[in-house]
Amino acid sequence: MAARPDDGGGEPALVWDRPEPPTRPAPTPLSRDRIVRAAIELADTDGLGAVSLRKVAAALDAGPMRLYGYLSTKDDLLDLMADAVYAEITPPDPAGDDWRGALRSLAHRTRQAARRHQWFVDLLGGRPHVGPNALAFLEASLAALDGAPGFDDIDTVMQAVGTVNAYVIGAIRGEITELRAERATGMNDQQWQTASGPYMSRMLGTGRYPTLVKVFQDATHPGADVTFDAGLGYVLDGIASRLSG
Repeated sequence: MAARPDDGGGEPALVWDRPEPPTRPAPTPLSRDRIVRAAIELADTDGLGAVSLRKVAAALDAGPMRLYGYLSTKDDLLDLMADAVYAEITPPDPAGDDWRGALRSLAHRTRQAARRHQWFVDLLGGRPHVGPNALAFLEASLAALDGAPGFDDIDTVMQAVGTVNAYVIGAIRGEITELRAERATGMNDQQWQTASGPYMSRMLGTGRYPTLVKVFQDATHPGADVTFDAGLGYVLDGIASRLSG
């Protein structure tokens, strides 16, 4: 979250509190929305490392200094980009009375958005996002539990939502890391297993890793979709069990 002290001239510290400059004639019209969409296209193609105010300005055929009328720092831009992704996650309608279904839907929508915008996972798990769409996501998560049977106080609601979010962030971070490794090495999971097979066979043959032998010989190794949903089910089951215990 990009926050900085008031500069003494009365400018708000958060980008969300700063209005866009008035529209004026220019060869290339600008707006925060156009700037953010250009930055997201760069990040989707080449990752967050490709995003800079200079590169975004070049993509918009505008001078870099013009962007400073719409945002002050790269952190402002990252906050705006993250909030644009949250807009893709939060459903337009209330979840209803099924708290498990609501949290499951939000979890899957978060995962799908992170797979579309793999850089998004790099912005999760740090300081809270407080843009309007991020707040709408948090509100939807909390509202799904608030008042549901067993959720007797807001602390319980927050702990449950935090537990689910911790699982979701960890799971999708693992998935994205694997996808990045495939691109970096040029090997998919099957190719990596083939390449490392002789070494793993030697190590497992020592008898020091009997449980790992079961994993390699007996585990079904379902796909990422099934694995994510199964892990999410364990988390939701645990919350439900804690409430009824």
